[in-house]
Amino acid sequence: MEYKILVDSCTDLPLELKEDSNLKVIPLSLMVDDKVFVDNGEFNQKEFIKTMKESPNSPKSACPSPEDYMQAFNKDGGTFVVTLSSELSGSYNSAELAKRLYLEENPKNKIEVIDSRSASVGQTLITMKIKELISEGHLFDDIVQKVNTFRSEMKTKFVLESLDNLRKNGRLSHLQAIVANVLNIKPVMGGTSEGTIEKLEQARGIKKALISMAKIIERDVIKPQERILAIAHCNCLERAHFIKDEIMRRVPFKDSIIVDTAGVSTMYANEGGIIVAY
Repeated sequence: MEYKILVDSCTDLPLELKEDSNLKVIPLSLMVDDKVFVDNGEFNQKEFIKTMKESPNSPKSACPSPEDYMQAFNKDGGTFVVTLSSELSGSYNSAELAKRLYLEENPKNKIEVIDSRSASVGQTLITMKIKELISEGHLFDDIVQKVNTFRSEMKTKFVLESLDNLRKNGRLSHLQAIVANVLNIKPVMGGTSEGTIEKLEQARGIKKALISMAKIIERDVIKPQERILAIAHCNCLERAHFIKDEIMRRVPFKDSIIVDTAGVSTMYANEGGIIVAY
C-alpha cells in the first residue's frame, strides 16, 4: 500500500523531510491583534517575533479546518496524520473529524490520526518513526501499533528565555513575571504523558536552566542508544549547539538533529526558547 504523511505546522522539520514528496504540512494560522500569519513556507519568523514583542496581547492560533486535511488525504492508499497535542490545540480534533467524514465516502481507505501529546520536535520524531517503518515495509496497522509504543516512551522538555507569552495568556501573573525577570529565573518545562505541560525545575539564568534540563534528560531517558535527540531553537542556534553538547556528553543517543522553529513553535517558545524531544 502507498502511504502519505500529513503533519500540522507545529511539526518542526529538517530539510530532508520538508523536501519529501510523500509528506505534506497542513498550516495553522497565527494572530497577533489584527495581523494574521499563515504558518507555511512563507512564514517570516523575525517579523512574527517583532510583532509579538510589540503587542500587549497574547498571540493566538487557529487550527486547520477538516477540509484542509480532507483535501490532502491519500486517495490511493493510507494516510498518517501527526498533530500537535490535543491538550494544546484543536488540530487533532479537526483531523479526526476530517477522517470520519472522508471515510464515510471512502470506506476502503486507511487513515490514522496520531495525537503526538507533544509539539515541535516531538512531532518530528514521530514523523521520522513513521517514515522509518514505512521504508522497512511494515503494514499499516503494524505501523500504528509501533508508533503508539514509540510515543508512549518519548519525552519532551523545553526552556524559555522569555516569559512574556505565559504572562499574556494568563499562565503567569504580572507580579510573577516581574519577579522572574528581575531574578533572571528560567523555568524548565516538560510534557506530560497526557500532552499537557508541567514545570519540572527552575534556575537563575538560561545557561543553568539548560544544564538542569540536560541532567533531567540523563535521569529519565529510555534506551538512548536506540533514540534520536531532536532540538528546536527559536532564533538561537548557538544555544541549540550548547544544549546538544551538554546532553550528548551525558547520554549516548544514536544521533541528533537541530532545527529552527516554524510559526506555531515560535509562538509557544518565543525568541531564545529551546525545545528538546527524545
